[in-house]
Amino acid sequence: MREELKSSQAALQALLDTFEDFKSTYEDIAKHVKSQAQQTEAQIKEQFEKLHQFLREEEEARITALREEEEEKTKRMKEKITEADKECSILDQLIQETEDMMEAENECFFQNYQDISERAHYTTASPQLDSEALIDVTKHLGNLTYRVWEKMKDICPYFPVILDPNTARETMRLSEDLVSLSGGHPSQDLPDNPERFRIHPVILGSEGFDSGTHSWVVEVKESTTWIIGVAKESVKRKETCKAAPAEGIWTISFRNNKYSWTHGKPTTKYQTFRIQLNWDAGEVKFFKDGCSWVLHSYKDRFTEKIYPFFHYTDDKPLKILPAKVTVQHPE
Repeated sequence: MREELKSSQAALQALLDTFEDFKSTYEDIAKHVKSQAQQTEAQIKEQFEKLHQFLREEEEARITALREEEEEKTKRMKEKITEADKECSILDQLIQETEDMMEAENECFFQNYQDISERAHYTTASPQLDSEALIDVTKHLGNLTYRVWEKMKDICPYFPVILDPNTARETMRLSEDLVSLSGGHPSQDLPDNPERFRIHPVILGSEGFDSGTHSWVVEVKESTTWIIGVAKESVKRKETCKAAPAEGIWTISFRNNKYSWTHGKPTTKYQTFRIQLNWDAGEVKFFKDGCSWVLHSYKDRFTEKIYPFFHYTDDKPLKILPAKVTVQHPE
């Protein structure tokens, strides 16, 4: 009976240890959540301050343009008024001289008639109001918010893939905007949440795809070791696995100065790659960015969400490049 109780005690102790570990993990997560919230709030404020500064500068530039137009048109009006004053003065004087001559004695009248007659035939071009004399209000106010937004998009790049820090192994570092990473750093004190990779230096994109066609460009530059591609949502995160379709990972790589899709050493090193996922067709294709010919491709059948995948140990940064954004106006 004592042995029975000892066995039960051991089982209870094991269960207690499990819950103690669970509690410790959640305490770590709670601390990390607080730290994440503080850092994220600071970055949000920083990003919005940049937008506020852009809007302040844009407001100032547009008000300056309005005042310059006002100054230019006011100056032109003053010049026109001065010209009109001059003509009025000449005409007033001629009218007065003519009236005086008409009231003069006959002898004086006849003596000065020729001169006053010629002067009374004074002619000048009739004054014409200039077109566009008023402020071009439509230029300053028409579609104002839209035109500011259209200009703003040039300073607000759109990245088709954002890296998910909650999936990154502890040795990886991300940029503040979550589009650049480097590896090989000392381990950070991060909670062992279910999404995080623990064995391999891997990070996933923040958004998974379960339909449609998607593409993004990765810049590797002079990095000596990398694996990039896509992985299924259920990929192993706490165990060893190979970057292979059998494990739900479709990639290309560069290791030991060789690309995975070639046999010999490359004569040219590529710095950017475009990855294209067609979920519905079950295709993953890899291109040299800017070229239409395919370096490597996979054909499979996807049954779950597929995520951008990055295996990286180099201390040089790997980057997601921004996509070109265009605005189409309805005809």
